[in-house]
Amino acid sequence: MKNLNDIVAVYQNELRKGDIIVAYNQLVKLMMNTRTELAKELGHQYSFATILHGYMDYTYFYYTNDFLKSKKLKLGLVLNHLEMRFEVWLLGNTIPIQKEYWNLLKSTKWNKYKTEMPQYSIIEAVIIAKPDFNNLTLLSHHIHQNMIQVSDEIIELLENT
Repeated sequence: MKNLNDIVAVYQNELRKGDIIVAYNQLVKLMMNTRTELAKELGHQYSFATILHGYMDYTYFYYTNDFLKSKKLKLGLVLNHLEMRFEVWLLGNTIPIQKEYWNLLKSTKWNKYKTEMPQYSIIEAVIIAKPDFNNLTLLSHHIHQNMIQVSDEIIELLENT
């Protein structure tokens, strides 16, 4: 295994090339704009938290409503940098809440092939598997559309559970 100095040197060389910095900044900007647009469009339905920047693995923001709050749950729109895709996550406010809902929802279409609860969430629904970053207008439209659809499905499922 390489030592930390070797790994940091590789990291520094990649940063100096510039592409990683530009890509990361553009991805974060896309998520910030998406959050702003969704808050304007759906502010009557959800409250939106600020953008969180993971460890270069996820960029995300939470959104919730009174129903989800009453269940101690929230949703998250996640840009999964490792898989380079967009996902909607259902999360509990605490690990015990997540475990409780995992047990209730582990047979859903989003979890039926998982043998273990995801590390950070209850449900991880992929909403855009292969984003086209060359057409941000269309990508943004698809993110909005798919996020709303999946969020509605998850909430309907919770209402009937």
